[in-house]
Amino acid sequence: MARHHREQIIQANGIEICTDSFGDSDAPAILLIMGASASMILWEDAFCHRLAEGGRFVVRFDNRDVGRTTVCPPGQPNYSMQDMADDAVGVLDFYGVEQAHIVGASMGGMIAQIVGIRHAQRVLSLVPIMSSPDPGAVTDAMEGKPTRYQLSPPAPRILEMASSTHNLDWNNHSELLESRVRNFGMSVGTAYAYDESSRRDLFRREIERATNYQSSQNHQLVVGLTDRWFERLESIQAPTLVIHGTDDPILPFDHGQALADSIPGAQLMVLEGVGHELPEPEYDSVITAILEISH
Repeated sequence: MARHHREQIIQANGIEICTDSFGDSDAPAILLIMGASASMILWEDAFCHRLAEGGRFVVRFDNRDVGRTTVCPPGQPNYSMQDMADDAVGVLDFYGVEQAHIVGASMGGMIAQIVGIRHAQRVLSLVPIMSSPDPGAVTDAMEGKPTRYQLSPPAPRILEMASSTHNLDWNNHSELLESRVRNFGMSVGTAYAYDESSRRDLFRREIERATNYQSSQNHQLVVGLTDRWFERLESIQAPTLVIHGTDDPILPFDHGQALADSIPGAQLMVLEGVGHELPEPEYDSVITAILEISH
């Protein structure tokens, strides 16, 4: 098994960022960027080890306001997704990585797109997973606004789920855990049964390691502080593979199609029946695809 290098707190882009890595630091680098309100451990160890065993140096990190990275007070984020993209490059700088293959999930895929635009010289390839060219797709729908670019809104159950977090007792870890497990279950597709037990263990770790778990909700506000970049996607030159499930209820499948259509030469990998998730039975095909584009 590839070596897992322990977590460390680094200084980058004016903040503290928690990061760890897998594999040989001399190998081609893959930077994993997780999505909104989710810590880096949702890039599960087994997934990271398998990428590293494919001859890659795999780096993951906590975004702002999640895990052990610098947090803002709840409801008061002072940054944009452009800042989060600069954070990602700061992580590469810490590891001495000049260029990397950038893989992002959901909001992390949006951050990856911004890295591809703002820091094109640092990007060898892009792999946005269950992502979108529209950062405001969920929040616009919650506010009763039409989504931009004629993309489908989230499923009604997702909008109800997003509203339910307002009534949580953020000091009650048991309540937070049950809410997290229940809400994630609403986002899975029809291809695979929801493995609630393993998710519960993972989410328990996520809550316990968070500096301030409530601050993770700041990501829902950050999209309002972020300039849209849809029209700039055509400037991305890096080889791009968009991976998207056909049953995604948060960012429906046409978001993935629009993203692939907007980046020159991008390919679209379709995960039949998969929701807003990266289920373990899909690891073989997804890891193989990432290794192929990052050769």
